[in-house]
Amino acid sequence: MKRISNASRGFALSIFAFGIFSSHDAIIKTLGAQYSVFQIIFFSTLFAFVPLTIMMMADRNIDNFRPHHPWLIAIRTVTTIVGMSSAFYAFTVLPLAEVYALLFATPLLITVLSVPVLGESVGLRRWLAVIVGLLGVMIVLRPGTSEFTFGHAAALLAAVSSSISSVIVRKIGNEERSAVLILFPMVTSIIVMAMLMPFVYQPADLPDLGAMALVGLLAVAAQVAIIGAYRAAPSAAQVAPIQYSQILWATMFGLLFFDEVPDLWVGVGAGIIILSGVFVVWRESRTDVSDHSPVTRAANLRPDTGLSPKPKAIQIQPK
Repeated sequence: MKRISNASRGFALSIFAFGIFSSHDAIIKTLGAQYSVFQIIFFSTLFAFVPLTIMMMADRNIDNFRPHHPWLIAIRTVTTIVGMSSAFYAFTVLPLAEVYALLFATPLLITVLSVPVLGESVGLRRWLAVIVGLLGVMIVLRPGTSEFTFGHAAALLAAVSSSISSVIVRKIGNEERSAVLILFPMVTSIIVMAMLMPFVYQPADLPDLGAMALVGLLAVAAQVAIIGAYRAAPSAAQVAPIQYSQILWATMFGLLFFDEVPDLWVGVGAGIIILSGVFVVWRESRTDVSDHSPVTRAANLRPDTGLSPKPKAIQIQPK
């Protein structure tokens, strides 16, 4: 009975978390009509920095912020900033559902990168799932029949950047403190965006500034909920696929607030990508198939927000 209760709690928390993320992305889209993505990132990250700093100050295990793998931390920092900027831009210029369809390629890319980076052995079935999923990406893009815009390129760049960042977290997460993994990208992002502000800044009224603050606070709240979901669920594989529920939120928000009518081929491509991703997660959840489980333990991350849950917090132990 306890196991059922834990599974239900994990499911509810994950649905809640990804619903928050979708709200976070809808606000970004609204703000992007008037403000540069760099300005949105600067203020949202600045406001997210406060609660995260308080949370980490309460962590008695933190004694210093010196990274054990400085070069990998540097790469993760760069890919986090690139992924965040690219995703924010894509949300401002493309329909929400279309952005999600392309971002959903991230678990497939993580599977590909897990071979050279983690030494993961990927079997024929998972390779076929990756190939089918990437065909789904091509259906969404429809090269030759649909215009390929900077927004599409940005969404794909965000997926690639997020997959690199996630695999790095999976590789060094047990050796690096969560404070290092979170604060280095966050502080660097604030500095970089502050340097860009003189070129992109637009005066913001109080409601818009509050919306930017809300973006940062929602990102923190969603990450906390995801951590809770992974702690509660009997296995990581029960939580990871729930990220695909964001396509439902995106479709609803797109219809209600942005007059975005779902495109048939985007729906078909997204369905193929989602099925491929769910299959990869299912295969990894089998102990006789995957030794490292890079997707179930890394694909839940949202580097496009500039935040990541504590890696050690999602190392789910058998119950």
